[in-house]
Amino acid sequence: MDTHIGSVNGAASNQTVGCPASAPGCPMASTPAQPAATLSAGEASLGRHLARRLVQVGVNDVFAVPGDFNLTLLDHLIAEPGLRLVGCCNELNAGYAADGYARARGVGACAVTFTVGGLSVLNAIAGAYSENLPVICIAGGPNSNDYGTNRILHHTIGLPDFSQELRCFQTVTCHQAVVNNLDDAHEQIDTAIATALRESKPVYLSISCNLPGLPHPTFSRDPVPFFLTPRTSNKMGLEAAVEATVEFLNKAVKPVLVAGPKLRVAKAGKAFVDMVDASGYAYAVMPSAKGLVPETHPHFIGTYWGAVSTAFCAEIVESADAYLFAGPIFNDYSSVGYSFLLKKEKAIIVQPERVIVGNGPAFGCVMMKEFLSELAKRVNKNTTAYENYKRIFVPEGQPLESEPNEPLRVNVLFKHVQKMLTGDSAVIAETGDSWFNCQKLKLPEGCGYEFQMQYGSIGWSVGALLGYAQGANHKRVIAFIGDGSFQVTAQDVSTMLRCEQNSIIFLINNGGYTIEVEIHDGPYNVIKNWNYTGFVDAIHNGLGKCWTSKVKSEEELTAAIETALGEKKDCLCFIEVIAHKDDTSKELLEWGSRVSAANSRPPNPQ
Repeated sequence: MDTHIGSVNGAASNQTVGCPASAPGCPMASTPAQPAATLSAGEASLGRHLARRLVQVGVNDVFAVPGDFNLTLLDHLIAEPGLRLVGCCNELNAGYAADGYARARGVGACAVTFTVGGLSVLNAIAGAYSENLPVICIAGGPNSNDYGTNRILHHTIGLPDFSQELRCFQTVTCHQAVVNNLDDAHEQIDTAIATALRESKPVYLSISCNLPGLPHPTFSRDPVPFFLTPRTSNKMGLEAAVEATVEFLNKAVKPVLVAGPKLRVAKAGKAFVDMVDASGYAYAVMPSAKGLVPETHPHFIGTYWGAVSTAFCAEIVESADAYLFAGPIFNDYSSVGYSFLLKKEKAIIVQPERVIVGNGPAFGCVMMKEFLSELAKRVNKNTTAYENYKRIFVPEGQPLESEPNEPLRVNVLFKHVQKMLTGDSAVIAETGDSWFNCQKLKLPEGCGYEFQMQYGSIGWSVGALLGYAQGANHKRVIAFIGDGSFQVTAQDVSTMLRCEQNSIIFLINNGGYTIEVEIHDGPYNVIKNWNYTGFVDAIHNGLGKCWTSKVKSEEELTAAIETALGEKKDCLCFIEVIAHKDDTSKELLEWGSRVSAANSRPPNPQ
């Protein structure tokens, strides 16, 4: 499994903030950043302190949109060795890019201006909060002298109260700090960054526009190391939870394991695999946990997603007499409109800091990583569920062979995509039918995979692709984006070109918001068709390495893939796939009807 910064078990699990690069397991050790040199008093400013802290925790790229309240701060970020400023076309994409970067590296950062920038990035920060990603959102703030006055500033709603932006961020970040004086700026910045890492959630940091260049005694040397309080289990609680779980599982006939998305925040991926090895259980992943544990292990049985699970997976999970879910998120989407056939009394729910066994008891202050490691030492081996899976499993069929120059079908597209994947690849799946098609891809060892299921914001993938590719530049990222989603955030293909990225974008052009059509159709789901390759060519404008292709048949697709992987391997490759508007996966059809039924439930009697 990956052990770079931000992997499930990577260096980001180190509890030190600001540790020297030579420290074992330090987040900085896996990055190309240069160690910060000792600064003179003139250089020892608030802006440089913030920049050095970002580099120390593993942020080497800050995604930014300039505005008059953050310009001086951006000067100081640019001046820091090892820190690159990536200018984005808009704040929403800068936030999405920080989200993608955090997925690749364990922490991300974006910088925007006061209110007009802050409220534009807000949606992306809310998405990062929902996905448990540590993103440091830095906003340039008003001049410190304007606080407490009756002045009305531009970029505001016309009131002398400057707190609207702060109040908006309070609900989508785990910590907020408004830095408008130098005396406690050092503490505020360090606390904000530390809280983001400890909570694995976004934080909001406002810096008054007149402060970044000012020195202060607390900034006069390299940022000193300080430590996050490690989270450890209550030993008695851990022992009691393990004992109760061992008793529950060892009396089961055919127990199974299911990995959930909170494995990432618990950094418990390796512990989960150790549990699989020790127990012999069959294991599945929830859809939003795909990529967090290996799919090459012999006991992997696929994606558990209720009625739209991969073949034979749901039958094994739902027929088990005990199932342990590690880090699950159960919502209407992941439960397919609340249609899971699971029973609480058969379930062990392991959250990052809590374990619930059946209908009870529940054990708090139990860390998932420690719990799974201890459980692996004591559980009996039981391969019954896996043997049942092998008995009923029938390999999936291949799509029907295409006639010469027949219009391209989406299932044929993904047949060829499967052959493209290697351990040096990563997959980004946009909200929509790409969710379901990409779930069926079998990931080679080391292949990354990301999508945003909890928040499900269409357009997320363009910015996330930019950020993920910037943070994981050792991988070639392949993104699947619907035409409707692409129209929301298309501009930052420009930034990918400026950053010389070589990702492959498959733009699936089927004429509208297909996922919405399958939930509830209407004329609002039809969009204006673009010449997407022409659009990207216009953005390219002869500057940077870019190659585009429009494909309508399997023959054209195979030729385009061959070119993208060969002659144009160093280019950003944009392949527009023309698909029929009704060409959807069978899983989307099933899922859409169930979610529609859940959405349209009549009010309960009053």
